[in-house]
Amino acid sequence: MKPNYRRCISCRRVALKHEFWRIVRVYPSGELQLDQGMGRSAYLCPQASCLQTAQKKNLLRRSLRISVPEAIYQALWQRLSTNPSVSETQKIETTLPIPNKK
Repeated sequence: MKPNYRRCISCRRVALKHEFWRIVRVYPSGELQLDQGMGRSAYLCPQASCLQTAQKKNLLRRSLRISVPEAIYQALWQRLSTNPSVSETQKIETTLPIPNKK
C-alpha cells in the first residue's frame, strides 16, 4: 500500500500524514475537531513557527472555509507546549460547535 502524503498549510512541507496535526471541519455538522472525523481537513506541522504563521495569516480559515475559534488555536498551542512530538496514541480530542450563519 502506498504511503499517504500531506502538505502543511503553513510551510508547505510534504511529509507522511501521521507527522502532521489534522484539523477537521466535520461534515455535515460543521464542527471543528482535532485529529479525527470525516470532512474537509487541513494539516499543520507540530512546530511553533508553522502554528504562529497559520494563526497570523488565518490559514486555517482559508483552508477549512469556516471561521476558526480562538479555542482551537489555544488547544494547538497547549498541545505544542506539553508535548512537542505528538504520537498517534497521545492525541488530544477537541470538539467545538460552530454556530450556523443566518
